[in-house]
Amino acid sequence: MSFGLGHGREIDPGLGMVGVSDTELGPMPDDFLSNPGSGHVDPRGWFADPSRPFEIEIGSGKGTFLIQQADLEPETNFLGIEWAYEFYAYAADRIRRRREAGSLLNVRMLNTDATEFLRWRCPANIARVVHLYFSDPWPKTRHHKKRVIQHRFLAEAWRVLEPGGELRVVTDHDDLWAWDLAHFAQWALVDPERWLVESSRVPAPAMPDEVEKIRAKLPSPAFEMLAFDRPESAREGELVGTNFERKFREEGRGFHACVLKKRTGD
Repeated sequence: MSFGLGHGREIDPGLGMVGVSDTELGPMPDDFLSNPGSGHVDPRGWFADPSRPFEIEIGSGKGTFLIQQADLEPETNFLGIEWAYEFYAYAADRIRRRREAGSLLNVRMLNTDATEFLRWRCPANIARVVHLYFSDPWPKTRHHKKRVIQHRFLAEAWRVLEPGGELRVVTDHDDLWAWDLAHFAQWALVDPERWLVESSRVPAPAMPDEVEKIRAKLPSPAFEMLAFDRPESAREGELVGTNFERKFREEGRGFHACVLKKRTGD
C-alpha cells in the first residue's frame, strides 16, 4: 500500500544517520530462542552520546511527536520505531532534513516490529520512557492478538525500562482502552473508581505460563499507575500533539491516557 506521503518528492531515510541500518542492528544469532539475550544490541550506542537519557516511541507515524519533543530536549536521545515502511521513511526523511540543517541530532528511526524489538533486541534497564500513542486498535476480535498491549509486552516493557521509568499510553479508542485496563489491572494497582468505567470491565486474556513465571519474580505490583502529564511539546488543550490526536480532536473524539511507572520494590 502506498500513501503517497512524499507527494512526488524523493524520500531518503538517511540510513546510518537517521534510519538505523542493518549493519547497526546486526543479524539475529541462530541460538536466540534458547539464549534470549544473545540478540541484544544496545540502541543507545546508535547515538553520538550514548550516556544521555534514552526514550523510545512505538508507532511514530509521520514523526510529529518525535520532532516536537526532541527539539525541546536536545540532551535526550529518542528512538522512533515504526512498522509501516512508508511512514518510517517519511518520518526519517523529515528528521534527516532537519539534521542536515543542524538540529535533531538526537533522533533515530527504526523500521521494525517494536514488540519484537523490545523482546529480542533490547537489554534491560536502558529506557527512561516508552511512549505508546494512538496504537492501532485492531478492533476485530480475531485481530486482538496484534494489539501492542499484551502480557508479554508489559513484561518486556518493565525489563527494558530503567528503575522508575515510565510506559506512557494514550488512545482514543474505548474498546482498546478497556483491553489495556484489563491488562494493567494484573500489573499495576488500578483504582476502579478512578480508571474503570462500566464499558471497560472486560477480562484480559489469560497470562501465558512463561509470562506468569516472569511476573512472579517482579515486584507486586510491577507498575504504579499514574495520571498522564502531557509533554512540553503538546499545544494548549492537547495530550501529546500527534497528527492522529489533532485529527481526532477535529472529529470530537475523547481520549484516554495514563502512565505506568516501573516499580523495583516496596
